[in-house]
Amino acid sequence: MGVTDPAGPVMDRDEVDRALARLGQEHEAIETSLLALQDHAGRRLLEGAKLTGVTQERWQAAEERITLLWGYFDAYTAALRGAREIRGRRRWSSREDLAELTGLLRGESVTVPGHGRLSETYSLTALVDRMNELYATSLDLVVAADAVWSALPARIDLLAAELRRTRTLAHSVGVRPGEHPAGDDLERITRTLTGLREDVVSDPLAFWVPAEGSSAPGGGRPDTTVYDREARALEDVRREIDAVLTVRQDAEARLIRLRDVLSRADRTLAEARTARGEVLAKIAATEVPVVSGPPTVLQEQLATAAEYRRQGQWHRLSPLLESLEQKAEDELLRARESLTAVTAPLAVRAELRGRLDAYKAKVARHGLAEDPLLVERYDAARRMLWSAPCDLRVAEQAVLRYQQAAAEQLGGASAPQDREGGRS
Repeated sequence: MGVTDPAGPVMDRDEVDRALARLGQEHEAIETSLLALQDHAGRRLLEGAKLTGVTQERWQAAEERITLLWGYFDAYTAALRGAREIRGRRRWSSREDLAELTGLLRGESVTVPGHGRLSETYSLTALVDRMNELYATSLDLVVAADAVWSALPARIDLLAAELRRTRTLAHSVGVRPGEHPAGDDLERITRTLTGLREDVVSDPLAFWVPAEGSSAPGGGRPDTTVYDREARALEDVRREIDAVLTVRQDAEARLIRLRDVLSRADRTLAEARTARGEVLAKIAATEVPVVSGPPTVLQEQLATAAEYRRQGQWHRLSPLLESLEQKAEDELLRARESLTAVTAPLAVRAELRGRLDAYKAKVARHGLAEDPLLVERYDAARRMLWSAPCDLRVAEQAVLRYQQAAAEQLGGASAPQDREGGRS
């Protein structure tokens, strides 16, 4: 819509003709804009919709403005037609005609129905400015409502269709409200989307975010905060259901692996208990940790998992399998650590035996195998290490004495230190 030039002093014929031409162009532009507003899809939707909230309030005010706008336009049309008639009386307008035209074109000559008052008086220029203001405000509301209606309901419908497919799939794997958190989430998303669509249809302007600093009609964007949140929630549920589907596909293989891990843990614990008896019989004066039995709760949970699989309760099987897999690995690690702790004395004895024989071989290479002192100390250490029960502390000291004697015989080398900080 156009904006008139500022009014000037008394006009001559050329000024009048130019002003009438300009006002005629503005009249055409205003009429075109008003007809476009009248036919705008958003306006037709607003007229036919059952509105609520902020949209209902603002549309009521906008309808009053649009009615007022058409009244202003009719008054503007009548004033322009009157001015044209005066100019058309004669080819060369008289001074009286020019004076009258100057008053019509530049003065406050147009009386229009008032908004809250009986009537208002405007110049043609001020009337155009007023119509521009009313038009921009009305168009802004119509465009905003239409933008929300064009964007959100369709997206909500697409998400709702995806939600229905997800619910069907969820039910097929036992993910139902009250039985699985994802089922409860689906119910909540369904309720939220249903309410969101109703609110968007009846109160679209409640979901409009105006653009900061923008004066253009419809400057802004639809507020998709709630929609985006529910779309993310549905995606989380889909991932949860995908995980349940994956469980359904590989449940048997995972159960077999679980049984294998728990069986290895049981065998390792059995080996540790056997080793503990051997250590107690062969090693004296040492503490051997007690080996606990396999936890029966894991076997019970494994049986429960197998039952869930037979019954197709995949939503229950999924978290149970994840928990069991971690617990089974922990149990196998515990069994291995128990075996290591139990057999530690035997490892110490084996290390002492190896060290004693290594020094004997070294002594023999230097031709000292028959040295009486070395033979005596070797035999003493060997008897301790190969007798049962073996006192590791005494045997270690015997090996140390043999090492010291061997070092002296081999040239006075510094005596080796024991394992605690005195053996090399």
